Amino acid sequence: MSWLRQLGSTGIEVSALGLGTVKLGRDQGVKYPRGFTIPDDSEATALINQARDLGINLIDTAPAYGNSEERLGQLLRGQRGHWVICTKVGEEFDGSQSSFDFSPEHTRFSVQRSLQRLRTDVIDMVLVHSNGDDLDIIQRWGTLEALDELKSAGLIRAFGMSTKTVAGGRAAARAADLVMLTYNLAQREEAAVLDACAELGKGALVKKALASGHLQPVADPVQAAMDLVFGHPATGAAIVGTINPEHLRGNVEAARRSLQK
Repeated sequence: MSWLRQLGSTGIEVSALGLGTVKLGRDQGVKYPRGFTIPDDSEATALINQARDLGINLIDTAPAYGNSEERLGQLLRGQRGHWVICTKVGEEFDGSQSSFDFSPEHTRFSVQRSLQRLRTDVIDMVLVHSNGDDLDIIQRWGTLEALDELKSAGLIRAFGMSTKTVAGGRAAARAADLVMLTYNLAQREEAAVLDACAELGKGALVKKALASGHLQPVADPVQAAMDLVFGHPATGAAIVGTINPEHLRGNVEAARRSLQK
């Protein structure tokens, strides 16, 4: 399997590993096993440059990730053409807690705001940041329809949903271009969503591949996790968030080994 790969039928080529950036903008209300310090601009620049040097072209952010979008707008200046940017709509974070708004009006506002924050004319991928009520969002709110309109207007290239249920993931695969789903050594039930993406020719992004740092007690948990994720043919890319340069390099090396098997 190749390092660079087509994401479903979107026409977007992504690296097998994407860089998650919640830790560039938010250190409260996160579920990592240990606390961390948000990196300064020098450290963040070095991390992004390292990711690029390692062959990563996919970067994932969200309005709910504190000021991650604004920081990326500055940090990626002059290199926008290299990066495939994925952001989200639906969840807001005020510094202490999240709130959700899936209305078409807020969806359009959120995308326009992300365009400004990221300093770009078009966003490659926009996902609905689910609160867990996947089917309700898909069936009642019209969020995906609003994103489809924004795609037709040329403001985004592809749209989908970051889901939290098997039923929601399957429904999103039918209704959108791509799905972001949880799949790791401890949580494998959403393999059914990967199956649906494969059947429908839709893009699949895996989140929490390393279980947000809660690794399984096996000999090489990172390698085992990558082997699982890339063992499914529908996996387009795994989004892994880290601000540790050694972890970033190790993650890329493990992913490349998995792709060679």
